[in-house]
Amino acid sequence: MSKSFSKLADYVLDGYIQAALMTATELAHQVDVDAATVVRFAQKLGYSGFPEMQTEIKDRVMQDLLLSPQQADDPNSIAGVIRGSMLRLSESLEQARLMLNPDSVSKLVELIGSARRVIIAPESLGQAAAYNLVNLLEQGGFLVTQTQPSATDLARTISTATKDDLILVIDVTGDAPFIARALAEAKSLGIKTAAIVGSASHASANQAEVVLAAQNQEDVNISIVVVDAIVYALADALGWQYKDRLIGAEEAIDALFERIQTGK
Repeated sequence: MSKSFSKLADYVLDGYIQAALMTATELAHQVDVDAATVVRFAQKLGYSGFPEMQTEIKDRVMQDLLLSPQQADDPNSIAGVIRGSMLRLSESLEQARLMLNPDSVSKLVELIGSARRVIIAPESLGQAAAYNLVNLLEQGGFLVTQTQPSATDLARTISTATKDDLILVIDVTGDAPFIARALAEAKSLGIKTAAIVGSASHASANQAEVVLAAQNQEDVNISIVVVDAIVYALADALGWQYKDRLIGAEEAIDALFERIQTGK
């Protein structure tokens, strides 16, 4: 597809409910192309024009809004299972929102901002959340490293850390006792410590100076999502506090990627 067609495809895939209510001109304006491009896009996909494509989009919206909720009333159906899963997840995220202490988030944001180096040490199930946080901090020009989820790597990291560094662990399950012991060692050396945990009862939470804790979950998969959400909230807080450091960072990275990718 051309660049304009790709932009249209992405928008319709991500926002087909909005697209169902737009004219071709409104859709073109939203994506910053001309109306004729929208018509050609629909024809490229095999429709006679935009109205025929929009009719199919509207049918999909009607199915989502009317048929799917009716099916979800039956717990012994795929739709019912999905509905139950989403409700449990929604309830857990709401609990996390209510329990997340803004003062603790603010203190952690300050610690990150004042640290010479931020060392993020996730357990195995926290690696995805750690990667997202590392990516944001790198964009802001923060000196940040991520350790592997092992006692050996933590020991090596602590041995080279200084009192100006911050060690931030992401401990979803609390099943790796060496994380708490590593934090205790770091504190004894005067190194600043923080933890994002799946439960306030985790041993690592008792060893960190600043703790962001989720409510304990019976389902570890929900714990992963909730911890990810806490990291997301922290990232937003960092982006708000240090917005000047992040302005233009993503554009600069995209430009560098283009040069590396194409050699131009």
